[in-house]
Amino acid sequence: MLLRDLAAALRNGSRTPVTTLETALTAVGQIEGELKAWVEIDAEGARNAAKALEASDAPRGPLWGVPVGIKDLVDVAGLPTRCGTSLRGDQPAGSDADCVQLLRSAGAVIVGKTVTTEFGYFRPGPTRNPANRDYTPGGSSSGSAAAVAAGTIPLALGTQTAGSLTRPASFCGAAGFVAATGTFSLAGVAGLSHSLDSLGFLCQSVADLQYVWDALRDPSQPAVPAAHPEAASLLLWDGSELGELSPAMSEALEHAKTVVSGGMAEWSEHGLVVQLADAHATVMAYEAARERSAELPYLDQLSAPLAELLNTGLVTAEDDYKAALETISSGRKKVLSLFDSCDAILGPAALGAAPKGIEATGTPVLSRPWQALGLPVIAIPGLHDDSGMPLGLQLIGRPGHEETLFSIAQYIEAALTPSRIPAFPNP
Repeated sequence: MLLRDLAAALRNGSRTPVTTLETALTAVGQIEGELKAWVEIDAEGARNAAKALEASDAPRGPLWGVPVGIKDLVDVAGLPTRCGTSLRGDQPAGSDADCVQLLRSAGAVIVGKTVTTEFGYFRPGPTRNPANRDYTPGGSSSGSAAAVAAGTIPLALGTQTAGSLTRPASFCGAAGFVAATGTFSLAGVAGLSHSLDSLGFLCQSVADLQYVWDALRDPSQPAVPAAHPEAASLLLWDGSELGELSPAMSEALEHAKTVVSGGMAEWSEHGLVVQLADAHATVMAYEAARERSAELPYLDQLSAPLAELLNTGLVTAEDDYKAALETISSGRKKVLSLFDSCDAILGPAALGAAPKGIEATGTPVLSRPWQALGLPVIAIPGLHDDSGMPLGLQLIGRPGHEETLFSIAQYIEAALTPSRIPAFPNP
């Protein structure tokens, strides 16, 4: 059942929050021993919340009774925020992050905390890929992507600083949305880089993503009407300047060209993309060393990649940091001007399918330029390589024009995989 259909069934009374939650808890219990997507499942708290919804006469919000998982970088009142590290203890958060408050206000039921990599960087947790347990789910929103792609919950929160949401969405076969930086408050979210961090969410289809967007977006910000998706003008970006695509991912892009109507021109600003990826890495290191300053005395207790990132940030000159910010600022102006003649940019969400093994989470290189620019991105699921591992595409849009981005992404998803039917378990 699609999330939007589930939400409608909950609001009209054909399903209840309690039975829907129990369905989710059962689905989680059946697979969690192998999937390992959760840090903590708050069954008692979720049951109390579901019962309270049923007992209340208050208006039913758009996510009334919908079970949700929360990435363990995000505060949930009464639950610890462990951030994928032993440096964080079991002290529960005193209040919800702003984004969790948004979910509760919309009627969502918080099921628990999903696995994240260490402080949202590279050291993986125990989560496995639902498509094949021998492969990484990606990171850092690994637990959220795996739980949704496995069909155990219809919605989970994630975050992105480099490729923390688009990559696991692509690897696991989930739909993912990364909001433009600054769209949602990050109060109560443990970040790495204040100018790069962004909130996002994962569902089983692009239509579900749009439903959640409509439920959580700021209603005071006017929505720009969507362009007609079949007549959309796209720029096709193959990412080749940043890395070598797998043959399967190259074939996926070629397939997209054949099934998507409308105008499609080739991306030509390859040098700019390289500059933006490099600038992203500089900004992320510099800001992470300051954002995570409390962890600097404990570098010997951090993973080697995170310790290296923080050390790199400490020795990065302020002039180099400012130059990187200027590169990003001028690049943003250039790319935003391209949207005057196109509606979105379509490219690979990762270099290929998930790598085998769970000791690493893959490279975020194809997300770095767009995250540096702070643009909204949708990871479109549905394609697979010959072994059945998911392949995701990413659609990059213009801030403030999310309606067009969702419309085009839904059209592409349907054109690529017309028979794909996402499912949340029936009771």
